[in-house]
Amino acid sequence: MAKLYFHYSTMNAGKSTILLQAAHNYRERGMEPYLITAQFDNRAGEGRIGSRIGIGAASDTFAEGEDLFAKIAARLGRGPCACVFVDEAQFLSEDQVWQLARAVDDLRVPVMCYGLRVDFRGKLFPGSAALLALADEMREVRTICHCGKKATMVIRQGPDGQALRDGAQVQIGGNETYVSLCRRHWREKMGV
Repeated sequence: MAKLYFHYSTMNAGKSTILLQAAHNYRERGMEPYLITAQFDNRAGEGRIGSRIGIGAASDTFAEGEDLFAKIAARLGRGPCACVFVDEAQFLSEDQVWQLARAVDDLRVPVMCYGLRVDFRGKLFPGSAALLALADEMREVRTICHCGKKATMVIRQGPDGQALRDGAQVQIGGNETYVSLCRRHWREKMGV
């Protein structure tokens, strides 16, 4: 039975690495996965999912407003597809998450989404909010704070090393400016 999955965490937890390993496992067993990532996130190269540990794979991309149900249906029309993997799922719109759910329900293909849950201000991304509402299964990818507790939040640091409290929700690249923290240390850094 096909399901919609949401694997979520903070920055630098290894979400893309896990996605790439799962896709490799499908290929190793003779099943073809379909990989998709956000078009504007080209840190690993255009149409490529990459991990900080140096592994990567070619992927298709999704653009803002693109119909993902139609995209997946077209891919299935070209041949068997065992699973759809979506990286950077926080950048999906609510409508696109509904399209993924429809692909699971109507096309009967599993869809595994990987992305951030919250931004540096502690606010849900639109795609993440919709996935939290619609996913059949959710799995937290764990990483740790400097204190050893589970990190559930992230700060964005300015050039002075201080936590930024405002700014654009999306910043492509700049991994070195993000620090994953437990809620207590996030609150301390954000002054809340």
